[in-house]
Amino acid sequence: MSDCGRDLASLRTLIQSCAGFNSEQTMEFYNDHAKMYHQDLLGTLEYRAPHHLVDFLLANYSGDREKVQVLDVACGTGLVTKLMFERGFRNFVGVDCSKEMLEQAAATGLYQGLHQALLGTEPLPAQPGVFDLVVLVGGLGVGFAPVCVVRELCKAAKPGGLICVARGNHTTPEEKEFGIHLNREVQLMEEEGLWSRVAVRQVDRYMLDPELKNKVEGDKVYIPGSLYLYRKSVS
Repeated sequence: MSDCGRDLASLRTLIQSCAGFNSEQTMEFYNDHAKMYHQDLLGTLEYRAPHHLVDFLLANYSGDREKVQVLDVACGTGLVTKLMFERGFRNFVGVDCSKEMLEQAAATGLYQGLHQALLGTEPLPAQPGVFDLVVLVGGLGVGFAPVCVVRELCKAAKPGGLICVARGNHTTPEEKEFGIHLNREVQLMEEEGLWSRVAVRQVDRYMLDPELKNKVEGDKVYIPGSLYLYRKSVS
């Protein structure tokens, strides 16, 4: 594995070439690029979403970290689980669409179970009503998991469990429309009594903007992100 990722211009060109991908094509993209994922995302794109989510979650969570069961959806190579393990969590199950990414996650030795599923096409492979914490970082969006997946996240949580989601506020018209639909669904689920809002937060510097086409040399333009934390209803 190379010690350095691709430069920002090359990576932006690569990402923009994926515009219009469906979820199956996105899965193949991650299979092809799994070995460069850490360097490209954490290094070149300065991806801060996992840190934002874990800090946000811990500011609102007071349970026994060693005992709770965590479902890490769209787990990728295990970035979120690694951070949560460093903060004292010990029990993890991961789900991702990419076989190659799951192999990277397995190499961490932190997961008790890992499952492959193309969310939105296949059901979430998780027993309902079992998990104390369900987390998803970056997996909701155009060409990724559709909005309806948030209902499956809620279903996987045990009554009183927490569902925590992080999503970048990307700048394309399609992503903006996706965000509108997501917020509507989240609100509808609250009105239906499926869960209640604990906190919602907007964060700066979620990651460097991967869609920026007219970059001025030396400039860094970041996108903000949205963090959602909901508690599943007991009844």
